[in-house]
Amino acid sequence: MKKIKVGLGTCGISAGGELIFNKFKEELRSKNIDAELSETGCMGMCYEEALVEIEDEKNSCLYSKVTVDKVGKIVNEHLINGNPVSEWVIKSNESCKEESFFKNQKRIVLRNCGVINPNIIDEYISRDGYKAIQTVIENYSPEEVIDQIIKSGLRGRGGGGFSTGMKWKFAKQTISDKKYVICNADEGDPGAFMDRSVLEGDPHSVLEGMMIAAYTIGADEGYIYCRAEYPLAIKRLRNALNQCRSWGFLGEKIFGSKFNFDIKIKEGAGAFVCGEETALMASIEGKRGVPRLRPPFPANKGLWGKPTNINNVETYANVSWIILHGWQEYAAMGTEKSKGTKVFALAGKVKRSGLVEVPMGMTINEIVYEVGGGIKNNRKFKAVQIGGPSGGCIPASMGDLKIDYDEITRTGAIMGSGGLIILDDTTCMVDLAKYFLNFTQLESCGKCTFCRIGTKRMLEILERITDGEGRERDISLLEELASKIKMGSLCGLGQTAPNPVLTTLKYFREEYEAHIFDKKCPAHNCSSLISYQIVEENCKGCGVCIKVCPSGAITGNKKEVHVLNEGLCIKCGKCYDVCKLDAIIKV
Repeated sequence: MKKIKVGLGTCGISAGGELIFNKFKEELRSKNIDAELSETGCMGMCYEEALVEIEDEKNSCLYSKVTVDKVGKIVNEHLINGNPVSEWVIKSNESCKEESFFKNQKRIVLRNCGVINPNIIDEYISRDGYKAIQTVIENYSPEEVIDQIIKSGLRGRGGGGFSTGMKWKFAKQTISDKKYVICNADEGDPGAFMDRSVLEGDPHSVLEGMMIAAYTIGADEGYIYCRAEYPLAIKRLRNALNQCRSWGFLGEKIFGSKFNFDIKIKEGAGAFVCGEETALMASIEGKRGVPRLRPPFPANKGLWGKPTNINNVETYANVSWIILHGWQEYAAMGTEKSKGTKVFALAGKVKRSGLVEVPMGMTINEIVYEVGGGIKNNRKFKAVQIGGPSGGCIPASMGDLKIDYDEITRTGAIMGSGGLIILDDTTCMVDLAKYFLNFTQLESCGKCTFCRIGTKRMLEILERITDGEGRERDISLLEELASKIKMGSLCGLGQTAPNPVLTTLKYFREEYEAHIFDKKCPAHNCSSLISYQIVEENCKGCGVCIKVCPSGAITGNKKEVHVLNEGLCIKCGKCYDVCKLDAIIKV
């Protein structure tokens, strides 16, 4: 029997996946075809959505950019006549049109995403699901589990990069009548969708990782803190939890042992600060989500004052693989101090945007050009923005930098949770810094004066610069404010808020100087610092620009060179966007 899998992660659904799924269902029923129709999570190739995979015992074909109109032909040619529609197939047993996208990846966290139906626990179990927790309960002491996780070199994938095994060890050593395990799924970085995709595509791997952590530290209760903006992830998590309880994987006397454990979901309201662990715990407790001073650390005094272990989605999803395959195999990947793999959400000006998992130690250039396929429209690679609002910008000149926690930290950025936004030469670095400062300033919880007021003052300076009103002392003032915010903020989010500004100042200072002293935006991006001109020799008088100009700034007769009145131009850029003759330029 052939199996049809339709990618129904958030990316697949937004590309029409549900309509395609229903169309396949209709075709199978009307033509009485004996095939299994199933849904799956994100396959990683978001740039090729909607994706449909058809497989049997011998072959597998992955169709890309599927639409409802293509379903009928796929059913007739492939399912009925046995002839795959080759022009729509992006990957099969015989060939792969995007070979470099796949061959440079090593899938551990994403091992089941796009493979199993996340709604059916049996499919997870068929791929050694819940075998790791059973092995741990029946064969390992908590100390032995901690030893394996420490030796594996697994570091927290939420951004801090602290040793996961050491964090578990501290929580295990703290004596208490009650302990908790928390999964931080409050993914709030712009351009990041790693945790969401894992929860949508393979929720059971996260639950199993939490179970192993709970057994190890002696916890009997867990929470998944997931933002309410992830309704599909929450829906599939609830279904997975109910299935685990019905199978006896959650509850009392798990696998016939004395281990009792259950998990609840706490829906967050979308506050960025609740990604910080102490603010997250306050939110679970029903308090305002604001950070508190540390120490005491959560491992000693966390949720409701009890010892608590907090890891993020990606960290937990690694755990069962390490237990089943051995710490040696995990530690064999990566660099000396950054082991295993890292999941990235590739976004921005890259040809292949999507979800990728690569071994630590791969260079930025390898990710951009080999996995990501290079820059869209073959423009010049300028920089990567890594780590979200807490991260920073790394210039293309440092493209040989390896993906390693310590190497990236030395640049002034941080690894963060794994957002990787690719920038080309049309990106204004001052404007980009302003974007992230605006986000951070809006999301500040307001508890710290340095963060609340300092980010506001920095944002005002950046707005002034991009408006063409920059002052000579603005750069030194930004650096001074950044230093005070980093030293005076209470939590990690406030302390890292200046990073996008500091890294763009470090690597792209000339752009700030051009804005301030020359009143020019080198990327021709800041509307207050650019103007539009018509190149007479290129203008054919087609009239397209006249039709879209909302202010009537362009005039001219048909087939004659047009004229642009700069006094009427509102710099909306519509004329520039529609001109196919390069007759309108930015200056």
